[in-house]
Amino acid sequence: MIGVSQQQEIALSNGGPAAGRPLADRMRPARLADYVGQTHILGPDKPLARALAAGRIHSMIFWGPPGTGKTTLARLLAAAVDIRFVQISAVMAGVKDIRAAVADAREAREVHGQGTLLFVDEVHRFNKAQQDGLLPYVEDGTLVLVGATTENPSFEVNNALLSRTRTYVLRALDQDAIRELIDRALADEHDGLGAQALSMSATLRDQLAARADGDARRALNLLELAADIAAGRESGEARITQADLDEVLREGLRRFDKGGDYFYDQMSALHKSVRGTDPDATLYWLSRMLEAGCDPRYVARRITRMASEDIGNADPRALRLALDAWDTYERLGTPEGELAIAQAAVYMACAPKSNAVYAAFNAAWRDARERGTLEVPMHIRNAPTALMKDLGYAEGYRYAHNEADGYAAGDSYLPEELVGTRYYTPVSRGLEIKIGEKLARLRERDAEAAAERRVTRSHPDAGTTDTG
Repeated sequence: MIGVSQQQEIALSNGGPAAGRPLADRMRPARLADYVGQTHILGPDKPLARALAAGRIHSMIFWGPPGTGKTTLARLLAAAVDIRFVQISAVMAGVKDIRAAVADAREAREVHGQGTLLFVDEVHRFNKAQQDGLLPYVEDGTLVLVGATTENPSFEVNNALLSRTRTYVLRALDQDAIRELIDRALADEHDGLGAQALSMSATLRDQLAARADGDARRALNLLELAADIAAGRESGEARITQADLDEVLREGLRRFDKGGDYFYDQMSALHKSVRGTDPDATLYWLSRMLEAGCDPRYVARRITRMASEDIGNADPRALRLALDAWDTYERLGTPEGELAIAQAAVYMACAPKSNAVYAAFNAAWRDARERGTLEVPMHIRNAPTALMKDLGYAEGYRYAHNEADGYAAGDSYLPEELVGTRYYTPVSRGLEIKIGEKLARLRERDAEAAAERRVTRSHPDAGTTDTG
């Protein structure tokens, strides 16, 4: 809506003809005082509230899930400080649209002395060049930029633009806030459903508020659908029933974006629940992901990773069980195979935990990357030719199977610069208790062998008998 004034925009959103406009659009508040939610950024003494009190606003990014009022808040901020509101969508706008918006903003400032708030919906969809193209006009005050995104701006908005804006996180609305919006829509005779004199019980209103999942737009869209069903009833009864609500709530409503922050936040919650030995939370987050449409194969892959990263040798059976669950899903599919994934996840949650191998592998990898090409010790080099043997390859190598208990006490297999380095430290849980005890015994033997070598070097004749 390039070039549309803030006053015109508010009129289109609130005062225009109701016909053809969705209930959620008609019910947008016209005053900041009527805005519901986000008190953590709009409450007294909050930075945004202080800026508004001073009659000015700064460029900002609104990051939050759908239906939390990003667009509405941007409109109301423009109205609160009496500047133009111009909206473009990053999905549909190109360079030409940006240039036109900037030209309008420059003319409004130079000719009419009026500022402009440029609202860019889904700003993360702009490429780097488009985002960079806004920078000069943000810096020189031609416009105040407000970008809205459902994606993490740390990854989706370039650093140059982030450094010139302030990010505000908008939260999903709680059930009480959603219920307040439902009540308003049912009572409002001008923009809402009040003129239809619909009745809806408090129980059903609470149910709808809970199922809206923090999304105001979704709540009002569902309410409007239920109202349409009630209005079309042959009996003419102006009442939204349980059956009406069940009809519009038939599909699942959990937020899950299969690749964005909600996806990774829930995957993180599942992983941390397993690591924290909480089978109940593990089952809940697993169910949340599967119910919302996450590919069970992806979950199976991540659970297999958990078996190595968080359980490791404390219970080596976990890795086998994870692979078996993955294979079972491939054979049975949904829904039968999902039970095998749940079984594996619960086993992981209850199993003894160890990240000793994970930590050791990372440390060894770091040394391999950062310490350069350290030489392989001569005694453990391969010596397939006579020349190599003449050069000392494999000289002094002790074949472990021929040693007492199959262990060459005192031998080292690391490069000389790393001799004595310990990467793997078993934890005192599960099978790693036994592994740790064995390694401790072997290291005692290494220490004894080293002491014997020191004595031999100090007294080369020790242990020999003079027969002369």
